[in-house]
This record gives sequence, structure tokens and C-alpha cells, in this order.
Amino acid sequence: MNPADALDIGQAAIWTVVIAASPAVVAAMFVGILIALLQALTQVQEITLTFVPKIIAILVVTSFTAPFVGSVIFAFAEQTYARIPNGF
Repeated sequence: MNPADALDIGQAAIWTVVIAASPAVVAAMFVGILIALLQALTQVQEITLTFVPKIIAILVVTSFTAPFVGSVIFAFAEQTYARIPNGF
């Protein structure tokens, strides 16, 4: 394996992580913005109010996007394993 192949695999791995994590991160971001807006409007500064809705939103989004995330990770694994017979 030469350095270009290693960089290619590393880049593909990073993009796989970004794509796989993006649905949960986007959901947490939107819920966080809504909760921050709600707290600013009502001046309720409850600590659990920030974490519990985010956790619930992440769990719901993860359950709905699990097939997509699984297919992205599977495609990366297939791409990586396909390089083995060729010596990367």
C-alpha cells in the first residue's frame, strides 16, 4: 500500500463518518436551537430541558435513519474489502 492509497481510505472513512453521523447531529442542532429560543423567550433556565429533548430527538432520528446509516457503512466496508485482493 502506498501513501496515496492510505490517504484515499482515510478520506473515505472520514466522509463515511460525516455522512453517517449527520442525521443525528442535524436533529440535535435543530432541537437545541428550538430549546434555546424557548428558553430565551420564557426565561426558563432548566438544565434538563436542554438535554432530554435532544436525546429523544437523536433516538427518534437514529431509529428512522438506521437503514441509511447501515447502507453507508456497508458500502464503505465493501469498498475497503474490495481492495484487499488487489493489494490495496
